Amino acid sequence: MVRRNLNDLLSFVTVAREGSFTRAASLLGVTQSALSQAISGLEARLDIRLLTRTTRSVSPTAAGERLLKAIGHRFDEIEAELDALTEMRDKPAGTVRITCGEHVLRTTLLPKLTPVLREYPDIHVEFDINYGFRDIVADRFDAGVRMGGTIDKDMIAVPIGPQLRMAVAASPAYFEAHPIPRTPHDLLKHNCINQRMQSAGGLYVWDFERRGQPLNVRVEGQLIFNTSPSMVDSALAGLGIAFLPEEEFAPHLQEGRLVRVLEDWCPLFPGYYLYYPSRRQPSPAFSLVVDALRVASPTGSRRR
Repeated sequence: MVRRNLNDLLSFVTVAREGSFTRAASLLGVTQSALSQAISGLEARLDIRLLTRTTRSVSPTAAGERLLKAIGHRFDEIEAELDALTEMRDKPAGTVRITCGEHVLRTTLLPKLTPVLREYPDIHVEFDINYGFRDIVADRFDAGVRMGGTIDKDMIAVPIGPQLRMAVAASPAYFEAHPIPRTPHDLLKHNCINQRMQSAGGLYVWDFERRGQPLNVRVEGQLIFNTSPSMVDSALAGLGIAFLPEEEFAPHLQEGRLVRVLEDWCPLFPGYYLYYPSRRQPSPAFSLVVDALRVASPTGSRRR
């Protein structure tokens, strides 16, 4: 039996998954030239083209797609097993990759994980700041963070924060020049700061509820952003009304830099959850991260 170079196979899997020699080379810690030579050598030995290369992208051929499906998960299994071996060490070790938003990273994840990182110096955590709905399995993340109501049912969801409430807010200067809205429909007469959803590409529809009756409003305004910090900054600058989880406005509301309206139209909803595949075999490092982030809940971890 001809022995294959596993490094070349790993190189192929990484390039095929990333769709980029640049990103794959960075992940593997090699030069793009060395990576390209490894793939070319593998294709020459197999006598078949595995990747289609253009000036803008890299994608698997039919043969490459077949090879990726056949061996890609094998490398994942090897990596998971190597992580599991840390149970035999004196202290857990390994890398945990989490995709999340910037606000929850700053206010929840980093504060809760700081003691773990200090106690276990061999545990590393990589954060991917992303406001879209990443496929954590395909993109090889260990876990993601989303609002509770947006998590797929085949995932394990662990609450990491309290229930949240949306808030409608603008600066005092804005409300000096514009009437205060009394109902969500009044927002149609205002300059509202919109948010474009990265997953679907459309604008976020502002959703309200009072006495059990939901109400959705498609607002308009001069500004559209795809990240919440810019929306907060624009509201502070008096450029319009913003609609975000109240915790993102909290310090500005407390100190009077923003004014909240329509509070009785904003009920509580499930807060942030850490989620990961139900079939995942957790490593000791991952288990420590989950336990550090978990908040007390009558049901604890749960499938959604």
